[in-house]
Amino acid sequence: MDNERLYKFVEDILKNTELNRLPEKYGGGIIFSKPLIGIAKGDDPIFKEYKEIIKETYLTPLEFWEKNGLEINNIKESDIRAVSIVFPYDDVIREKSKKATKFPAKIYCVARNFANALIFDVLDKLIAYFNEKGFLATASHKGETYNISVERKFPYIYSNWSERHTAFAAGLGTFSLHEALITEVGCNVRLGSVITNAPLTVTPRKYDDPYANCLFYAKGICKKCMERCPADAISEEGHDKFKCAKYEQFVAEEMNKQLGDILKPHWRRINGYYKKQVRDPVGCAFCQFNVPCMNRNPMNSMQD
Repeated sequence: MDNERLYKFVEDILKNTELNRLPEKYGGGIIFSKPLIGIAKGDDPIFKEYKEIIKETYLTPLEFWEKNGLEINNIKESDIRAVSIVFPYDDVIREKSKKATKFPAKIYCVARNFANALIFDVLDKLIAYFNEKGFLATASHKGETYNISVERKFPYIYSNWSERHTAFAAGLGTFSLHEALITEVGCNVRLGSVITNAPLTVTPRKYDDPYANCLFYAKGICKKCMERCPADAISEEGHDKFKCAKYEQFVAEEMNKQLGDILKPHWRRINGYYKKQVRDPVGCAFCQFNVPCMNRNPMNSMQD
């Protein structure tokens, strides 16, 4: 199967779907610009390493495939591909979010909320694309396999499939002090993935170092994300997910009041149960705006 045709298919979805549009009240512009796409092989050893790094319950692509009920007969790990997609927020949203302080810019909150339905639509269309060509495919929002776990001990909040870790495996970026993925189009992105047995060409990882694109880890400088975080959730020791989640809840409560019925509801599977979020997700992302890695890989300029 041709990778380039796949890339164009996804790009065309974003160009043509009305789901990739903000309400007229917020300018009616696009939410995401041109996506980045990477392909990881199902038997890449990194997926088994994730069981040690994250949790033993983390699923390899083949395990996710099987648990989501897809045919396992004659399917080998090497047959599976994880297609990872980076959805970069449009520059208008990024620019209007730079000066936000206590609460994120409303345009970002609306974009962040609307993006959920958009990403799921893209993944559904991509699954249909593979099916039409005679291949099987699935994604984390399909079925009941994907789950977020919350515990009182390390690693505290984790899932059995991570879009960030899948994107790293597919060579699309590296991690950071604020734990977002720094891609070639920055860290202010959303991510999604589809697992398929279509024989796509694998995109190699450029770095073995999982933090190669982060100025703090690579050069010992920056820490701008620490300064930007209103929740004091980022330190040189890393990212406090509970502090982050608590502040996101605070933001969601206020922005749900301010934005009213414009927000779309969202369901999440937490500790084995589907829950409709009481406060529709609007995000925070202060650590991703007005930082060197917002819209680029900052290490590229360091290497010039």
